[in-house]
Amino acid sequence: MGVIYIGDRATGKTSLALELANPSSQYVTVTHPDYENLKALLYDETTGQTRATDAVQAIYDRALEIQVQLPTGKKEILLEWLDTPGEIWRTYWQRVDENQLEWQKFLNSIVESEGILLVVPPYREIVSGANREDYITQQQWCNRFERWVKFFRQDCSKVRHLVLCLNKADLFCDVNKEASRLAYIPNRSPMTWQKRNAYVMQRYFAPVQKQIEQLNQNISGLAVRCFITSIHNRHLLELPWIYLGSFLAN
Repeated sequence: MGVIYIGDRATGKTSLALELANPSSQYVTVTHPDYENLKALLYDETTGQTRATDAVQAIYDRALEIQVQLPTGKKEILLEWLDTPGEIWRTYWQRVDENQLEWQKFLNSIVESEGILLVVPPYREIVSGANREDYITQQQWCNRFERWVKFFRQDCSKVRHLVLCLNKADLFCDVNKEASRLAYIPNRSPMTWQKRNAYVMQRYFAPVQKQIEQLNQNISGLAVRCFITSIHNRHLLELPWIYLGSFLAN
């Protein structure tokens, strides 16, 4: 069993994956495909941006092999990146007869995974700068998160590690300052994983803290961990993967 990588549209999943593969790594390396091949697949040189998920098909299934350097040695993570154009999450789409096979295929991948990494965008109230209106409100964000909670409860009973990444941290905090606080340093990190999770959850996931606690209680054996991520800070970018490498079964 490996890790499933999912999230809503326009959350920055593609940019995170591409930057993770950047050769300037610290403890986390994408060993396959290599950076140049992944960039050719995901990046549009003309626009200078990563490509949006095409709506031609319901699910784009990409595989990445990730290596994490731990004090105990190297840990391999097999990542299944399930990218969707958005319609798949709508109830009316799932109920259409011709879509049910695709939906079941998606669920089959999810239910057998040991870990899930979910990328979510920031909400308007915490974003600073002129582009605040590009993001949904806190209430809309909470409503969307509640739908994720319902999905995890109903369809992810076997998952043991649920990693929540609030992405684009450079829009709502000083990423260098937070990276200094949260950074992973082998054998002498300033925080334990439990303390990192408590800090990030209380500071950045406060509007949905009750839902996260309910998830922990309702799915036996589940550990939910909260992170903030950004392509502009390697420490924050790698932290979720270091956590998964540290706790996934061999």
